[in-house]
Amino acid sequence: MRPVLSHPLRLAELPQRKPTAIRLVPDAGELETLADRLGVDAFRKVRFEAVLAPDGGRDWLLKGHLGATVVQPCRVTTDPVTTRIEEDVVRRYTPDMAEVTEEEIEMTEDENVEPLPAVLDAGDLLEEVLALAVPDFPRAEGAEDIDLTAAPPGAEPLTEESVKPFAGLAALRDKLGGPKDE
Repeated sequence: MRPVLSHPLRLAELPQRKPTAIRLVPDAGELETLADRLGVDAFRKVRFEAVLAPDGGRDWLLKGHLGATVVQPCRVTTDPVTTRIEEDVVRRYTPDMAEVTEEEIEMTEDENVEPLPAVLDAGDLLEEVLALAVPDFPRAEGAEDIDLTAAPPGAEPLTEESVKPFAGLAALRDKLGGPKDE
């Protein structure tokens, strides 16, 4: 899928001796499309600023910062919750890493190292970082926990104590008069 704010950088065409500055600030229409794509009510602001520079040999290093303000419904009250996101972004792109297909997952020591692409789309990186930074379960200030216990008529709802694996054994031991641990 093409990023909302596409900003392709062909690495072979970038200066090899100096950094390249990147600044992406989506307009109102792009913010609305981003909100739809990421399943939130709205983004008030989004700004991604970074520097992409050659880094020893054939590697490239991107260092930047993503700032955004997101509005989402509270998962308890459904009231709107505004959250400020501030994320530092560091990615090292290296040709020494094989491209990973969708079927395989590769674990690396450094999660910020990625295969060197021929074209790096900064808009795609913006969306990736933003999607990972948006809170999964935003809560309005003062929202109380919801008690979600359920049981059939006449039965006691399960509690944390009753579902612990050794709670039943301890109760049985007590009934049978067995020795208690000290």
